[in-house]
Amino acid sequence: MKLMRSPKSILKGLLVSGLVLAMTCTGSTQTQRDHLTDAETDLIRFYRELDKRIEVFIKAADRRFAVINGTAQPPTKKLIKDEPDWGDLPKGSRADLLNDIAGILDEAITNVDDVSRRDEKNPLISRSLRKLGVAANGYIAQLNTMKTKVTDPDEIAAIERVFDNANQIIEAGKNLKAEPVEADKKKKKP
Repeated sequence: MKLMRSPKSILKGLLVSGLVLAMTCTGSTQTQRDHLTDAETDLIRFYRELDKRIEVFIKAADRRFAVINGTAQPPTKKLIKDEPDWGDLPKGSRADLLNDIAGILDEAITNVDDVSRRDEKNPLISRSLRKLGVAANGYIAQLNTMKTKVTDPDEIAAIERVFDNANQIIEAGKNLKAEPVEADKKKKKP
């Protein structure tokens, strides 16, 4: 006796096989590198305030530029007793580190956007954007020096991603109101 399979059961079998194949293929390509180290991720989780998180993102990007440029990173002081350690410096190729920086800036932008959507008058937004803007200008200066010496297509693509994110930060910062001058804050009433 020959077993006859219905067209529906054959179709289901093919769909299941296709899904298994698709999950296997995507699973092998999802070994994408995380742009933050585990220790840096712990610091992001530790700080709940936007401006402190932005400082961690900036320091994380600075650490990668230090590795790329071969410069020593100054030791970091703990601001709070329970603050997690920064851990070892990140490792990877120049393209990996540049892609990390692009990812870090993208995550910083997302954090600012998230807070802005919930409370657009939050004073931490402008403070954070100013800090990010200063850092982004510094990154662009470093990248301008670096890009003249780069020939690797992966590095060039990563540099472009960092440029795009840094320029997006700078553009957003242009919309901020001027910060009051320190002397204006200390004026006494007559």
